[in-house]
Amino acid sequence: MIPFRNDHVGSFLRPANLSQAREQYKSGNITYEELKAVEDQEIIRLIEKQKENSVFAITDGEFRRSWWHFDFLGGLDGVELYEEIDGPQFHNMQTRKGGIRVVGKVDFSTHPFVEHFKFLKKHAGDAVAKQTIPSPNMLLYRLENGANIYTDREQFLQDTIAAYQKAIQAFYDAGCRYLQLDDTAWADLFSEAGHDKLRAKGLEPAEELKTMQRMINETLAHKPTDLVVTMHICRGNYKSNYFSTGGYDYASEVIFGGLNVDGLFLEFDDERSGSFEPLKYVNRTDLKIVLGLITSKTGELENKEQIKARIAEAATYVPLDQLCLSPQCGFSSTEEGNILTEEQQWRKLRYVREIAEEVWN
Repeated sequence: MIPFRNDHVGSFLRPANLSQAREQYKSGNITYEELKAVEDQEIIRLIEKQKENSVFAITDGEFRRSWWHFDFLGGLDGVELYEEIDGPQFHNMQTRKGGIRVVGKVDFSTHPFVEHFKFLKKHAGDAVAKQTIPSPNMLLYRLENGANIYTDREQFLQDTIAAYQKAIQAFYDAGCRYLQLDDTAWADLFSEAGHDKLRAKGLEPAEELKTMQRMINETLAHKPTDLVVTMHICRGNYKSNYFSTGGYDYASEVIFGGLNVDGLFLEFDDERSGSFEPLKYVNRTDLKIVLGLITSKTGELENKEQIKARIAEAATYVPLDQLCLSPQCGFSSTEEGNILTEEQQWRKLRYVREIAEEVWN
């Protein structure tokens, strides 16, 4: 059953030779074909490593990406990547330069990620191949002021929804049956600081909550019935640092009771994420809640009994049978990666599996 009892968000630490090849490509010392050969080799190795560690949802680790979101968004028609801008500001940390801007009508025709998925599916064999892409909300809320040529916001919303509907169908036609929408935009609703940031853009939090719900639900309005779509919500992940803070309370009725997704991957690894109480708004027996109780930001293993106790606490709001376990985020949302080793990364995933087996078996 997707999502799996022991699941994961998707990204993995980049191996040293892949990072080296990317730097060589950027500096013009190797061709794209040579870079792609290294990517192919490392993704095949990663697929086998996931299988060895009983990871059931197989991803390509986002090994072909620099950013978890900008690479996909910049590949949409009418959107481009550009580096003449500071990257997102994290807690006590400025990311490297980079962003996206809208330069034409947003649409979806062809996209390299579809071919990337075909490669993953081919080499995953009988295992479930999981594709991760940023949510449509990321195009709306991670554009800098002045980076959008649309003067009619409603048209921008409609075009983005239509582009995403085409993208979802393209992945489905390529054989995808497990798709995850990654979305940090919800975090703008989780604190007063986030509300202030929205108001500074001329947006009202209450209205934007409705807009974000609409973007997800209309994007999924025509999805094939046998395609499982989950959404991952977190508060940022860059070199083991975070972007925002606050519990789910303000948006809880919409997130847990008003989104037409099949599952939610939720950050719950520390106090920044608030309590489990907002889970009381889960109103569907077919909605899976994946508890991100194991942090991907450090290599130390959490106390197993405390994790089990937290699962039991969550089960007072949502039946245990609807719950799953995962790390709270990927291990490498950008190519820099979090501050832990590859072995610590795999140990974390083995730990997720071990706890899940003890809780649900």
